[in-house]
Amino acid sequence: MLSGDKFQYLIGVDEAGRGPLAGPVVAAAVCLNRMDFSLTIQDSKKMTERQRNQAFVEIFDRASVGIGIMSGAVIDRHNILQATFLAMNAAIRQLTFRLRNSDAVQADSERAGCLLVDGNRFRSDFAYGVKTIVQGDSRSLSIACASVIAKVTRDRILRIYDRIFPQYGLARHKGYPTAAHREALKQYGPSLIHRKTFGPVLASQKD
Repeated sequence: MLSGDKFQYLIGVDEAGRGPLAGPVVAAAVCLNRMDFSLTIQDSKKMTERQRNQAFVEIFDRASVGIGIMSGAVIDRHNILQATFLAMNAAIRQLTFRLRNSDAVQADSERAGCLLVDGNRFRSDFAYGVKTIVQGDSRSLSIACASVIAKVTRDRILRIYDRIFPQYGLARHKGYPTAAHREALKQYGPSLIHRKTFGPVLASQKD
């Protein structure tokens, strides 16, 4: 796991939902206050659903957290990369507000902190230092925690959408382009939460 020495605190940032055909992209920003977790927190995709849900509760108990959500409409308007940046910045903005109103982090300004961002690209206007880390959810505990928060939050959103649009099986595949999802798109066409600029969704509109 990576750590920092010249910064007073580190903020892990990660997202969930870049690849699906439906639903939002969700980002989380996490600043840990404690690290005494009851289970090993890692890349959310390597954890079971039960482990993620347990970690989700523990992270909120041991960290300051911000969450950003960008809908399919925002993704269609800006493209998935830019919508991901928007979601990450929204999460950081929410976390920054909470840090400024908390005794957990004693800092004069954003310059005391560093953003550890999963991946190799990021754009932000915040004054934080920034370090992008490929496979960061396997190398930084704070990024791994952000991965869990983003994944659990998005999965819960898709379960709600499944009640509204039950014909697509969203609770099972969470909007990802599985064979069953593609077949449902061909049969029913896209819903209000589908990403209209994504190839399989575009194809279903032409059928």
